[in-house]
Amino acid sequence: MDDSQRAFLDELLTTPSPSGFETRGQRVWVDYVSQFADRVETGPYGNAVAVHEGDSAVDTEFAVGGHADEIGFIVRDILDDGFLRISRVGGSDRTVSKGQHVTVHADDGPVQGVIGQTAIHLRQGDEEYEDISEQFVDVGAEDDDDAEELVSIGDPVTFSSEVEELANGRIAARGVDNRAGTWIAAEALRRAAEAGADATVYAVSTVQEEVGLNGARMVGFDVDPDAYVAVDVTHATDNPDVAGSARGPVELGEGPVVGRGSTNHPNLVELARESGDDEDVDYQLQAAGSRTGTDADGVFTQKGGVPSLNVGIPNRYMHTPVEVVDVADLDAVADLCAAMAERAGEHAPFEVRI
Repeated sequence: MDDSQRAFLDELLTTPSPSGFETRGQRVWVDYVSQFADRVETGPYGNAVAVHEGDSAVDTEFAVGGHADEIGFIVRDILDDGFLRISRVGGSDRTVSKGQHVTVHADDGPVQGVIGQTAIHLRQGDEEYEDISEQFVDVGAEDDDDAEELVSIGDPVTFSSEVEELANGRIAARGVDNRAGTWIAAEALRRAAEAGADATVYAVSTVQEEVGLNGARMVGFDVDPDAYVAVDVTHATDNPDVAGSARGPVELGEGPVVGRGSTNHPNLVELARESGDDEDVDYQLQAAGSRTGTDADGVFTQKGGVPSLNVGIPNRYMHTPVEVVDVADLDAVADLCAAMAERAGEHAPFEVRI
């Protein structure tokens, strides 16, 4: 990853993009891919698609996508005393929210606040974590009139954490799920284009994955590729407090995670494994017995069936403000997806033969 690619990653990770409010993050993504894509298109709700045209004689269309939205909160009510009640946007975790700095993204600009946590001295024993709906944001307002000068009902809220460098090429940030995936989609397109891929290659950045795979359903219908690779984070279970029953084979720094089962099309699994072996990209395998929980589940049933595959990025502490990934894994996933795009024409059509 060179300096410009890393700067792009950092800008994605620090640009607020909660579900339903992805415009700023999508603008960052579109500006980047416009430097090398043959064309870029956007949809009514903010989906973005960049295209490498390929060889007109090759009738294969291959898509690599990630989702642009992050989890967060939304202002549900403004209380008489100026505190804000909030609701979830996506799968926000009530056990990590209290005592955190947050930013309310108001129409007139960002408003800083904190999610209140009563001091340990004043709490009664080991109180359970309240639901998000019972937690509150303190923006320093004296009363409701004061607060209403700053924020409005329906304003989105995100954690205020930034990108932090850890040892051994690892980073911690909020929203790695899944701006890391949109970074990979962009980079896979760039790398496939530079390699002269014959297939038409799409890089896709979808909206509203965290609230129902909504953008993926739109893209799967509109783009209609021959194959779709959904890149998203997956659980690295190599930290000490993961229960034995939840432990799996996925480790940070060990490369892309190729899903097998359910949504994951066997011919695309074969293409991923062949591409990894040919390009010396180490990869890991992960079972998906029922569903992947990613945009692949939203795409694969469109228009009678779009062969789809989930490729995962190992990620610790998902849906917290301190998600941790290995930068080398991001490069490896981008390399794998680009290699798959280069070979797509040789493997198409992807239908199961019976």
